[in-house]
Formats: sequence, structure tokens, C-alpha cells
Amino acid sequence: MNFLYVFLGGGLGAMARYGLTLLLPSAQDGLPRATLVANIMACIILGYLMGYLSNKGMDSRYQLLLMTGFCGGFSTFSTFSAEHYKLLDSGHLSTALLYIGLSVLTCLAGIWLGYKMAQG
Repeated sequence: MNFLYVFLGGGLGAMARYGLTLLLPSAQDGLPRATLVANIMACIILGYLMGYLSNKGMDSRYQLLLMTGFCGGFSTFSTFSAEHYKLLDSGHLSTALLYIGLSVLTCLAGIWLGYKMAQG
């Protein structure tokens, strides 16, 4: 039954990520906006859930559905890496470095923000 929770959450997360790609096409400079936004949002959600779990606890089914499934399906690190490769391969070094910096800093900040929000 645990696999079903991960499967459902992952499917919902992947659908949400795909929706973002339709709403936020890449900029003319090649910056993959939808992936950046998905990673930031997933980190905020995951940070919040981590904070909630540490304070109030959470049924393991919800952990699997939301944390493992949804956040895992919504966060796009493999896509993030592939997009970096494409930027580097096409000679967009400055955009690739900007994207790396923005992604790492804002996603770490997102985890912190979500966690703090859950702490009250």
C-alpha cells in the first residue's frame, strides 16, 4: 500500500511540474524558469512538511504521499542537471552559473522558510 501513496503523490507532483512548464516558458536567454520555480516551491513545501513533522508528527501515509511522492515528483533535479548541461554545451556559461547560484541559494532558503513557517 505504501507504493500507492508514493505513486499518487509522485503523479500529482509531476503533473504540477508539467503545468508550470506550460505557464512559464524559458526566457530568451535560456534560463529554465519553470524548473527553477518548481525546485523553489518543492523546497518550501518540503521544508514546511519537515517542520510540521518535527512539531506535530505526521502519519507515515501522508509522509509518503506528500514528502516522498509529491515533492519528489515536483522537484526536478535531474531536469535541472540536464538543462545545465545544455546551457554549458551551447556556450551559455554565465546563464548556467546564474542558474546554479539561484537554484542552490533560493532552494536552501526555501527549505529554511518552510521549516520556519511550520514552527509558527
